[in-house]
Amino acid sequence: MTTDNATRNSNLDLDNLPLRDLNAALQGAEEGGFTVLNPGGAHALACGLDAPVEVTIKGHAGYYCAGMNKHATVTIEGNASTGLAENMMSGTVRVKGNVSQSAGATAHGGLLIIEGDASARCGISLKGAEIVVGGSVGHMSAFMAQAGALVVCGDAGEALGDSIYEARLYVRGTVASLGADCIEKEMRDEHRTQLADLLARAGMDADVADFRRYGSARQLYNFKIDNAY
Repeated sequence: MTTDNATRNSNLDLDNLPLRDLNAALQGAEEGGFTVLNPGGAHALACGLDAPVEVTIKGHAGYYCAGMNKHATVTIEGNASTGLAENMMSGTVRVKGNVSQSAGATAHGGLLIIEGDASARCGISLKGAEIVVGGSVGHMSAFMAQAGALVVCGDAGEALGDSIYEARLYVRGTVASLGADCIEKEMRDEHRTQLADLLARAGMDADVADFRRYGSARQLYNFKIDNAY
């Protein structure tokens, strides 16, 4: 199947279409819906999309699925591996299953929804995107997160929010340990409103009252001479 034919066909089958041509078809589309069949854990699926298209991946995805997403809505009906939605700028990415490490790394905008669990370093160096996890997250999640929000409906692993800047973290379950400069913070009305909105947009059935908020103690912002010895 040629790229031109693939662009006109809403069903893109990786058993019959090279990955490069499949991504070219998605990247060249300005609108419409596409279904990716037989993904087979292929890496870099649906990367670099820059239009309000809707893509449904029928199965598991490999590394860096939906990376650099902008405007598109990508749904993965399975699990996803390392680097899901890395450097996402806008749009929505939803995973029906679980994801591996570094989901949403460096993401600047948009909404990432993980219905299952996320492994280590979820939201690492987050730069403004919003992530909602229906299950639990692994260790070092939100490491150096600068802006945006991470919502965890389950538990969080060790060193949550290590070296965090101004991202907001909401966790319903237990936190194994907090990272450097991350502390529990007051849950004010503005935070309850934000959390309720994120849960609603993600389609998560959870009570805002069950969550705690974590963020930066702001002790690592400036150099302190006492720390040099």
